[in-house]
Amino acid sequence: MSHAHRNTIFLEQARIISHQAFEGDQYILRVEAPQCAENARPGSFAHLQCSPERPLRRPLSIMRTSSSEGWVDFLYKAVGEGTRLLAQRQPGEVLSVLGPIGKCFEFHEDYRSPLLIGGGVGIPPMIFCAQFLKDRTPWQPFVIMGSEVPFPFKSRPSQIMVPNLPEAVIAAMPLLEDWGIPSRLCSLEGYPGCHEGYVTDLARLWLDGLTPEQLSEVEIMSCGPHPMLEAVARLAEEYNLPCQVSLEEFMACGVGGCAGCVVEVDTDKGPAMKRVCVDGPVFDSRAVF
Repeated sequence: MSHAHRNTIFLEQARIISHQAFEGDQYILRVEAPQCAENARPGSFAHLQCSPERPLRRPLSIMRTSSSEGWVDFLYKAVGEGTRLLAQRQPGEVLSVLGPIGKCFEFHEDYRSPLLIGGGVGIPPMIFCAQFLKDRTPWQPFVIMGSEVPFPFKSRPSQIMVPNLPEAVIAAMPLLEDWGIPSRLCSLEGYPGCHEGYVTDLARLWLDGLTPEQLSEVEIMSCGPHPMLEAVARLAEEYNLPCQVSLEEFMACGVGGCAGCVVEVDTDKGPAMKRVCVDGPVFDSRAVF
């Protein structure tokens, strides 16, 4: 396994450009971190110092970047003391950002129809994948996102047709819609226009309507809670599709020193313990599930 990505980690004092709050204790943070923005790729994350009071950093997946303007976006949910302190930080303040970190998603020209599946705080890497692919041929991604709390954006009816889906499932993410990338939303909370069910249920409806030739061009990329990733891995195995998953594990150092985020991975030489922060977070689904 190549570790070239380990040589592009930068420590920056990043100025907060904007910090938006959404329902469900969700936040979108934009910081000025030009080196991270220049080198980040879909699936990479950064380690942020949430507050001077809490030296232990928190890993956050990168959602969007602008290398020309030098900013990086993070979507996160305030669930513990660290992220709750981060949620109090204001535009103009400076925080320490270490990144980008991690092995990223790999895109293959043989699979021109990537299916991007994100759940909850696993949504950001899928948006970053979409941003990366939107101006690149030959890829034509389809994004499915699920959440049991209100989405951190106001959905709108999609103007992009997606075959094989129920007509009532029309809720889409405006940003992806503006990029010309089809997306659909799922929830068990009965949100208007969303598929009432799991992301894998909607993915199966889409996959079932594809021809064998179309199915041969699909590769799945996914990030989200562990049970969701297990279900996505089973779906990929059922349809014999390649699948990459980004794991979300507790990380202390974020650079491979503490081995606190190890998972068992099947390799050519048998089972091995791999560190999610530097050997991942992206792995082949069949290697980890």
